[in-house]
Amino acid sequence: MADDAEAQEKKRVSIGSELIIPVAALAFTVYYFYTIWDAPWTAQVAAFIVGSVLILLVVLILIKSFRQLSRGDGEINFDNLIEPRSYIPKRLTLLGLTIAYIFVVPWMGFTITTFLFLSLAMLVLSDFTKKRLILSLSATLSLGGYLLFIVAFKTRFPAGPFENLMNGLF
Repeated sequence: MADDAEAQEKKRVSIGSELIIPVAALAFTVYYFYTIWDAPWTAQVAAFIVGSVLILLVVLILIKSFRQLSRGDGEINFDNLIEPRSYIPKRLTLLGLTIAYIFVVPWMGFTITTFLFLSLAMLVLSDFTKKRLILSLSATLSLGGYLLFIVAFKTRFPAGPFENLMNGLF
């Protein structure tokens, strides 16, 4: 009997852990709607479409979670965030890299900071293997982001040495 109760307890989904990103996405969407209030109507329409899809997905996840809770298949805890314990150093390193990215991007610019963040994050996740692949992938993604967001879409991302050099050349 004790083994059955223990097995049932292990089968329960950690709903609290699964709801962190959806709740953050919902908060971001509300903030996003607030920031585009005075934007041109075309930007508002695009933001509303993207935000509405995001809200719909969050609502579906919430419905699924509440159904799991009501059936007893889930419980509100955050066990998945601390288990397995061997992942905690990598998770904290990634959190630190993310926070560093936010503070460094205004000075180093979008492209260089993105390259450094992607390189370091992938190196940490791969236990510092496949360095050439990771560096070339990071360079491709950050340059692609520069071309797409800054050159093509004319997005006002923070300019750093790379963006200033490119502006001077072209």
